[in-house]
Amino acid sequence: MSRSLFISIHLYLSSFFAAVVVLVAFSGGMYLLGVKGSLDTTPVAQTDGGVALMADPSKAAVLEALAEAGVDDFNFDYVITRGDTLYTRPTSRTYYGLTVDGDSVSISRNEPSFQKRMQELHFGHGPSMYREFQKVFAAGMLFIILSGVWLGLSSSRLRVRTLIAAGSGLLVFLGLVMS
Repeated sequence: MSRSLFISIHLYLSSFFAAVVVLVAFSGGMYLLGVKGSLDTTPVAQTDGGVALMADPSKAAVLEALAEAGVDDFNFDYVITRGDTLYTRPTSRTYYGLTVDGDSVSISRNEPSFQKRMQELHFGHGPSMYREFQKVFAAGMLFIILSGVWLGLSSSRLRVRTLIAAGSGLLVFLGLVMS
């Protein structure tokens, strides 16, 4: 592969993934600064069948429980269980929580704010298709970073600066991880 083609692929991938990098940096940075977004939770209904729901916390069982509560037109990818509560996913948009207490099920509708939605995407709690895209993004970022370092090292003019920058970054990373 020629150097110019390698540079072109590096630049095109960098440009293509720029929006995702900004999302991850913004949502992660805001989260670390304590801006975690908000969640508006609205009680929807209380139904029976908690024991059966916990025995079979499948998508079909949750759809049935939601229909029993009058929620008919809701679509979700899958269900996760956290303690005594089942959550529909993705949580990067409106989702439902079904809290089980004995045979009772309390159903609530959850509306995440924009910031909370972005953080849920960052955490990998988005739609299934977006999660697949994140895998491609991860591979693309590895290529972008490794190709950038390789391109810098293969240029006599940039070699020393690349070594200093990459070495410094590695030392800072290792220092923080080992502390």
